Amino acid sequence: MVKISIIGAGAVGAQTASLIAQRQLGDVVLIDILGDMAKGKALDIAQSLPILGSPVSVIGGDNYTLTKNSAIVVIVAGIARKPGMTREQLLETNAKIVREVTKKAVEHSPNIIFIVVTNPLDAMSYVVKKVSGFPRERIIGMAGILDSARFRYFLAQEAGVTVDKVEALVLGSHGEEMVPMLAKIKGKPAIDIIGSEKMKKAVEKVRNGGAEIVHLLKTASASFAPAAAIAEMVESITKDQKKILPCSVFLEGEYGVNGCCIGVPVVLGKKGVENIVDVEMTAEDEKKFKLAANSIREMIDHAEKYIK
Repeated sequence: MVKISIIGAGAVGAQTASLIAQRQLGDVVLIDILGDMAKGKALDIAQSLPILGSPVSVIGGDNYTLTKNSAIVVIVAGIARKPGMTREQLLETNAKIVREVTKKAVEHSPNIIFIVVTNPLDAMSYVVKKVSGFPRERIIGMAGILDSARFRYFLAQEAGVTVDKVEALVLGSHGEEMVPMLAKIKGKPAIDIIGSEKMKKAVEKVRNGGAEIVHLLKTASASFAPAAAIAEMVESITKDQKKILPCSVFLEGEYGVNGCCIGVPVVLGKKGVENIVDVEMTAEDEKKFKLAANSIREMIDHAEKYIK
């Protein structure tokens, strides 16, 4: 059984640990600076597994030796953006946290594949790549799967159909510059089914999907959907499923972009990113994608100051 370590035992980390354990994808280690919290959540998850019929182990703590010889490390550690906090302040704080987490993880597991979840996600994926020195195939940001799932949900709502009747893909950045595209309902272009106004409404809801949940919860943010997205990535890697999934990866000329991490469709298998899939974009989508890349590069330039 492979070992999957999750750094950050908040709501997303704990829910991810639970899903991975339920699906029997590997033994789980939950690490947090608050070691007792990580131990408590791991113990709670472990005690659910006899009911669910899963034989995997789940342990928690604050000692990175527990992560030794992990196959996958999921980085969720970091802070959420607080009222009055600038993007620069969030970037500085989380870049420093992710830098230290990456160093400790690599020290104990030199052959891991990283899944990066900490925001701003595309910039943090770059931080992990820079600090670890790993090839790009082994650093994968989770964003496009979550954003695409939200897009499918909102399109289904607008069309009055179930989500299994909807296909959708969101590329670009995990933020304002995301690029929703390839939307179909029952195999037909979504815009033909719901019209341009409802399509605009669905796109706007996707852009604000996370913010809406924060507004409703007041003191928390989304956790169930992000955890489901992470678990899908872990499953495709551990089972070598080679699913085509939208993820943030370091581009080296693909899509006309070089030197930054951004969301594109990739084949995920046992080696991590096994291929970057080319999809046809309209001129408008290409323009939006380049704008997203430029915005991410600005964040990367800022992040460089905090990872040396």
